[in-house]
Amino acid sequence: MIGEVEMGGVFIPIALVSGIIGFLASLILRRILRVAHAYTFVWHAGLFDVAAFVLLWAATDYFISKFQILGLTG
Repeated sequence: MIGEVEMGGVFIPIALVSGIIGFLASLILRRILRVAHAYTFVWHAGLFDVAAFVLLWAATDYFISKFQILGLTG
C-alpha cells in the first residue's frame, strides 16, 4: 500500500501506522489470552504471538486500505 499520513508537518508511512496499531492489538490479545490461561493449549507461545501480530497487522492494513479507497485517509 502506498500512502502517507501527515502529522505536524512530518509524513509517516501508512504501513508504519498500521504496524503500530497491529502491535497494540496483539499486546491486548496477548494479555487477554494470558488471563484466560489459553496458552496452556498452545505448543509454542512465541510463534503464536508472532503469527497473531502478523495477522492483526494484515487485518489493520486491509481495513485502512478500504478506508483510503473511500477517501477517508491521505
